[in-house]
Order: sequence, then C-alpha cells, then structure tokens
Amino acid sequence: MTKYILKRLLQLIPILIGITFLSFAMMRLAGGDAVTYMYENAGSAVSQEVIDATRKEYGLDQPFLVQYGKWFCGMITGDMGKSYVSKRDVYDTFIEKLPATIVLTVSSVILTMLIAIPLGIYSAVRHNRWVDYLIRFFSFIGNSMPNFFAALVLMYLFSIKLGWLPVITTDNMALSLVLPTLTLAISMASKYTRQVRTTVLEELNKDYVTGARARGVRGSVIIWKNVMKSSMLTIITLLALSIGSLLGGTTIVETIFMWDGVGKMAVDAITMRDYPIIQAYVAWMAIIYVVVNLITDILYHYLDPRVRLGGDRT
Repeated sequence: MTKYILKRLLQLIPILIGITFLSFAMMRLAGGDAVTYMYENAGSAVSQEVIDATRKEYGLDQPFLVQYGKWFCGMITGDMGKSYVSKRDVYDTFIEKLPATIVLTVSSVILTMLIAIPLGIYSAVRHNRWVDYLIRFFSFIGNSMPNFFAALVLMYLFSIKLGWLPVITTDNMALSLVLPTLTLAISMASKYTRQVRTTVLEELNKDYVTGARARGVRGSVIIWKNVMKSSMLTIITLLALSIGSLLGGTTIVETIFMWDGVGKMAVDAITMRDYPIIQAYVAWMAIIYVVVNLITDILYHYLDPRVRLGGDRT
C-alpha cells in the first residue's frame, strides 16, 4: 500500500504539468492582453509605453515557455506570483478564500448524505410501492433542476416571500450558509438517492440476503449490517466525486449567493483575465482530484476484501 501511495503521488507531477501547461497555453491563445484589459477596466487611459513597462514588470514580454517555466518553478516553492488586479500575493488570496468553500462543501455533503442514504434505502425496501414511486419522482425532478434555477426558486421562496433568509451572503454566516447548502444538496441528494436505491436493491436480490431472511434475521439487521456494508463502495465513490467537485468551488452557486469562496474567485479572475489567480485555481483542481481519488482507492482497499486479495496477487 505504501508503494502504491507513493506511486500515485508521483503520478501527480506529470498530471500537474500537463494540466497547468494546457491551461497556461489556452489562456494565452484566447486573445486579448491582460495588461491592456486591466487598464481599460480601471478606466485609465495610458500610453503604449506604460503598457509595455507593465507587461515587462509581470514578465509577459518573455517567450511563452519561459513564462510557464518560471510560474511552475515558483508554484512548487509556494510562490504563485501576484494578482494583476489586487496586486496581492496569489497564495494568500487563495488561502483566504478556501475556508468559505470548505465550510460550504462540508455542510452540503452532510445534508446530502442525511437525505440520500435514508431515502435511497427506504425506496429500495419499498420497491415498486407508492412510496418508491414518489421518492423516484421527486429525485428525478431534483436531478433535472439546474443549480442556478434551484437557487433562484429558493431565493424567491425563503428570501423574498417569507423573508427568513438573506438573498446574498451577509455578516450572519449561519443564515447565509442555508440557501447555498440547500441549492447544492437538492441536486446531489436527488442523484445519490437513485444511486443508493439501485445499489441497495441489487444487494437485496443477492443470495446472502435470501439466506439471512430464511434464518430469521431481522430486516433492519440485514440492511444495516450486511447490505449497507456492501453498498459502502458506491457511497464512497459518490462522496469522492462530490467532495472533489465542491472543493474546487461551485462557481455558479457561489456567484449567485455572493459566497466568497474559490469558485467565485475563479469566476472573477476569468472575467478580469487575472492569469495568476486562474492558474492557481487550475493547479488546485488538479491536486484535489488526484488526492481525493487516492483517498478513495485506499478506502476501497480496506473496505473490500476483493481489492486486497487482488493487490496481494499482483
């Protein structure tokens, strides 16, 4: 397992180089000059000499490979440069935005699991009954609803009509967290309820469940001690995908609710062509997905004996 972990961590290096190189190249090929846009956005009329001097200051006058090489070496040592817009250190800016995204990620995942797992199990146990059809119907509606539409509906209902919650983020973080969390949980819980239902239903139709029932084992014991243990791999996979995506910042939700996380930071940076911030975000996304997948594989190793046996044979 130690060798496997080291191997996966070493694989991060070429992945990181490839992803950051491609994103670096696409930003340069997208057209437009970051310095010119920066002055235009600030409403400043400056001469070409000032623009050239600023480009030289940021190293944008150098060849593409030289720019990328300097940026990548700096990133490895923790120096991601300075923002073209705020002039602040990119690393400090990123660390400042990250806690808000982590809080939103944790709250969304917890609420999703509290909804999806019980409903998925109950729907499977009540297979082809009216409760099963009702749960599947609402999960289909929730899964089909885009996040931005769910956000607008929730804002209209709880903020405008009822006045219970703020429309956008305020100083009261507890209340401000409710609507973004609900928005994300609606989509994820709807999708994962159907996944949990399918997985549990497959397990319920297996021979070991039939044998346990024939021996007089209670249904609740079969569900929670046997079926759920076998279904944990699917649930862990779903969690890994969700956490990786959420930690990257849910750009639409964070922007709608003005939640000051890394997703909103990335949208603002793209709008203003703030290349250092965009590159830091891309590197973060690459690292997150590799690390989350590594943690998932390690959990597979400990939860599924077939994975351990397969690993021993190789």
